[in-house]
Amino acid sequence: MSKLDTEERKDLPKREFAFPKQQKEPLEDASHVRNAIARFNQVQGVTDSERDEAWARIRAAARKFDVEMSEGDWREIKGGGKGH
Repeated sequence: MSKLDTEERKDLPKREFAFPKQQKEPLEDASHVRNAIARFNQVQGVTDSERDEAWARIRAAARKFDVEMSEGDWREIKGGGKGH
């Protein structure tokens, strides 16, 4: 996965993040999508509704970058919903 520095992260359009308001979990390539899935429950201070919207963005990015997802819903991730 390419590491984004602060300036690169600021330059990404908000739609490129799973959580655009918080600018958390960029979805710019397959590696970032896999990371967003793995770190999904570490994002704090978001509502279930925001998680639902983020999950939809992650699923769309996964299709775009051909990333296989075994989870159909974020609640299926171990510890589902932790940190909100």
